[in-house]
Formats: sequence, structure tokens, C-alpha cells
Amino acid sequence: MSPAELADVIGVWAKELGFQQIGITDVDLSDHEPHVRAWLDKGFHGSMGYLERNLDKRLHPEQLEEDTCRVVVARMNYLPEGAEPLHILNDPERGYVSRYALGRDYHKVVRRRLVKLAQRIDAAATDQGQRYRAFTDSAPVLEKALGEKAGLGWIGKHSLLLDRDAGSWFFLGEIYTNLPLPVTDAPQHDHCGACKACINNCPTQAIIGPKQVDARRCISYLTIESKASIPEALRESMGNRIFGCDDCQLYCPWNRETPNTAESDFSPRHNLDQTALVSLFEWSESTFNKNTEGSAIRRINFDQWQRNLAVALGNGPRSEAALTALKQRRQTASPMVAEHIDWALQTLTARSSLDE
Repeated sequence: MSPAELADVIGVWAKELGFQQIGITDVDLSDHEPHVRAWLDKGFHGSMGYLERNLDKRLHPEQLEEDTCRVVVARMNYLPEGAEPLHILNDPERGYVSRYALGRDYHKVVRRRLVKLAQRIDAAATDQGQRYRAFTDSAPVLEKALGEKAGLGWIGKHSLLLDRDAGSWFFLGEIYTNLPLPVTDAPQHDHCGACKACINNCPTQAIIGPKQVDARRCISYLTIESKASIPEALRESMGNRIFGCDDCQLYCPWNRETPNTAESDFSPRHNLDQTALVSLFEWSESTFNKNTEGSAIRRINFDQWQRNLAVALGNGPRSEAALTALKQRRQTASPMVAEHIDWALQTLTARSSLDE
């Protein structure tokens, strides 16, 4: 097949592999470079030093994979049906896990499908000296910028990629290739308008302006990326969020009728969509490792897991079960976890005094 013929059928093949949409773009990210550099210069990336180390490769895909001239960007929905996120957030005795992490690790699911798609493209483009490499949140790739250029949406005020029909509950994956495929020529316009729902509803006010997220205040950063103590001033605002945060998506008008995923791999495992905080806090390290095997939750270690849960318990109702679990874990906790347990116990005690 010629590159033009390939471009016509790649979308069909992608849907057969479980993707909802694909787009094709070139590698010119010069329009996005000033924003990225300014964001880093302000220190909004916190301790995520890896975002700086390979910046040139992020901004210039051809430096990451030699001779790359096109990027095939694919979208896969991940919101499981019946997840009822607001119901869980409003129940302070249960732990809230970001919807993307309830099932199987998306890195494995999406990348495996991308490789199959790339292999099919490779077979159809025989003898054209083609090369490819597949990514999904696993290398220095500006996924959202490439997705926007490829016509899969626009970058919203919360800095996530948004589509008018699909909302933002989807994963992105990319295939870097040296095949000169025709690019998608229908980029989407920004449809956020005057809406500030994501900004107004961010629990920790991490979205300090349109498309300006200070990761150091973001609950996803605090519960996943950061291995340090959570700033005390932000703990109460975290509520029962123990791994990530979805509030900016939950309150976005474009997500009111977002489609659910049909992928069984993204269905909740081990009742992580509704388990009580005390039960999760009582997991041993071996139980944590067993129950999070093959899950994106394994991005954090057991200490981070306990730290996050201690904060959530401190934000919940005072109960004998919560107090007992905290006191028992305190005996063997690391200094970092012990600090958060002490805060939780003090918070619950103070709340009890006020109630009296």
C-alpha cells in the first residue's frame, strides 16, 4: 500500500484492536514549546525531574526516534460502567482511586494493541524502509500536544485533552514512524469557552489558571509522584482520595455524557472502586503487592500507599475501627508514614472534641 492508502485503513485496523479513534500528525511541536518551557521554569513540575532531563526529545520527536516524520496517535476509552465516582467521593469511609487505575495497567493494555497496529502497518508498507516505535505514557513524549495536533481534541483548562463527544476519559498512545503518511487535517477548536468548572472544583486549587497546573498542589502528584511527606496544609483538601484525583474531569461539562469503556481489562479489580479505607489500611505489604500486581497502582510503594490512606482516615469520621487501625500500624510504621498517622490521630481527636 502507498502511504495515502495506509492512512485510509489505519483507522479501521485501530478500531478492530479496541481503539476509538486515531489521528496522524507531523513532528513540529514549536507552538507548544513556549508553554512547556515556561511551565518548567516556574517549577510547577515539582520533583518530576524526568520532565526536564529529556526535554529536547519531548519537543522534537525525531530526536527520540531517528528519522521520525509522522506520529499516529490513538485514543482508547477507559471509564468503566457503573463506576459512580461521585458516590465514592461522598462516602468518607471509602477510598477513592482514580478511575484509570481501577483495572489492569493501561501501559500494558494500550502498548500491546499499539504494537499490533504498528506490525499491521509495517506488513502493509512492505519494502518502504519503514520503522516504528510504540509508546503510551512510557517515554519522553508530549502526548497531549501530539493528540491535539492529530485532531483528537483540544487541551482544556485542566491541561487534559478534551473531545466534544468522548470527553477526557481516555488513554493516548503513539506510534512514531518514518513513513510519510498524510496528516489529519481537521484539528479541533477549543470549546472550553468561559467555563471554569475544573478550576473552581479542584480540591487543592492546583489549576492556578487556564492550562496552568501547579503539580505541587495536585492530588495526583501528591499521592503518586511524590515520595515525600504531604504538605500539612493540603491534607484536609485531599478528602478520601488515596490514588490520584479525577475532580477536574468529573465536573467538566464535556464529560456529562462520556462513553464508557467496553474493555474488560479496565474493570475494577479487588473491589478497589468501593473498599473501606480501614480495610485497605490493614493490608500487609504482601497483600498490597498481590492485589496491585499488574495495576497502575504499583507506581507507588507500600509506604506511599499507607501515607495516602492515613491522610484519608484522618479526613474521615472518628470510629473505633479507624483509631485502632491507625494505632496498630503506628507501631511498625516508617518515620514518614508515622508522621501522617500522628496527624490523622490528632485530627480525629480534635474533631471528636469539637463534636462534644
